[in-house]
Amino acid sequence: MKRLLPLLLTFLLLLTGCGAAGGTAETGYRQISQEEAKEMMDTQDVLILDVREQDEYDSGHIPGTVLLPVGIITEDSAAEIIPEKDTTVLVYCRSGNRSKTAAQELAELGYTDICEFGGISTWPYEVEK
Repeated sequence: MKRLLPLLLTFLLLLTGCGAAGGTAETGYRQISQEEAKEMMDTQDVLILDVREQDEYDSGHIPGTVLLPVGIITEDSAAEIIPEKDTTVLVYCRSGNRSKTAAQELAELGYTDICEFGGISTWPYEVEK
């Protein structure tokens, strides 16, 4: 039994190290589907972050979204919009490239619950102008 316990503990540690679905351990954020994002928007207290430019935002955005263009994300600009580092933040852009960059930057700034869900160009739900 004494020999089994260390083996069991090692196995459990290996399992917990693999629990970061969607790349959290490697990237610092999770990639989720648009369906998952919509469900979270409907059932949880989340901040929806559009990281496109102002003119793109004005042409149409997901209701309830806050604009923070990826090019101006700094520790100070992020803190103004997301004061709590453990806030659940859902990040999107037009096609999914800038949102990945923004999600990574926010993770590097210490935000711990960042979810990237691609771009509005394939968003099948409501959009407001």
